[in-house]
Amino acid sequence: MTRSAAHAQSTNSVLMIRPGRFYPNPETAADNAFQRNADRGSNALTIMARKEFDAAVQTLREAGINVHVFEDTAEPEKPDAVFPNNWISTHHDGRIALFPMYSVLRRRERRRDILEALRKHYQVTEVIDYSPFEDQGCCLEGTGSLVLDHVNRIAYVSLSNRSNPKVIQHFADDFSYEPVTFTSIDSNGQPIYHTNVMMCIGTAFAMLGLEMIPNKVERQRVRAGLEKTGKEIVELSADQIANFAGNAIELHNNFGEKLLVLSNRADHALT
Repeated sequence: MTRSAAHAQSTNSVLMIRPGRFYPNPETAADNAFQRNADRGSNALTIMARKEFDAAVQTLREAGINVHVFEDTAEPEKPDAVFPNNWISTHHDGRIALFPMYSVLRRRERRRDILEALRKHYQVTEVIDYSPFEDQGCCLEGTGSLVLDHVNRIAYVSLSNRSNPKVIQHFADDFSYEPVTFTSIDSNGQPIYHTNVMMCIGTAFAMLGLEMIPNKVERQRVRAGLEKTGKEIVELSADQIANFAGNAIELHNNFGEKLLVLSNRADHALT
């Protein structure tokens, strides 16, 4: 693998979990201002989630993205299984990281059968398991917590209950990233639970809610890091963040074309 390929910002392959059950997780409601109480039952929500999931998979595949789909297991019940990026990350050198989760319900999502399936498609060189940090009450929820600039080896992290400095440093040391930590605040004055709801990094750009970082020194450090690495900064408003405009990902398809993947709601907030 060439250096340019090894350190590309985007990927052409994604792992997705088709939800077996989908409903608001009561264990994550306290610190997730983006989570809302449902106006319908869990069965109806699950049916809707599966339809949206299937449509998303079809859209990605039609755009030339390789999608590895795994069915959620019926037991134990896992209402957030559709978000696997919080417990697993895969890396260009064949290593896989497993992460410590804040919600006890979410710890059920880690699945060895998925690791074994990935070994059949890719050369997995090592699995680094950070989940024992849960016993110390320390969490780091994958690429929800970590917004990674793969090319420049920088890990941007908004500190919260889900993103502990001790685990951040272990990850940074193991995977050779420079951590840039800060605190971002939501409309209720609480720390934003995941960095990736307010920040997205692509090959040539960064979309983020700089105004949600109240500390001027931290805000300038984030801005300076992005400018130094040549990123075009697209500042997002708090309203755009609330509509998930920061929750996006750059991919590239099998033709080498770069794609920005985000929800319809986020797209409408940006236009």
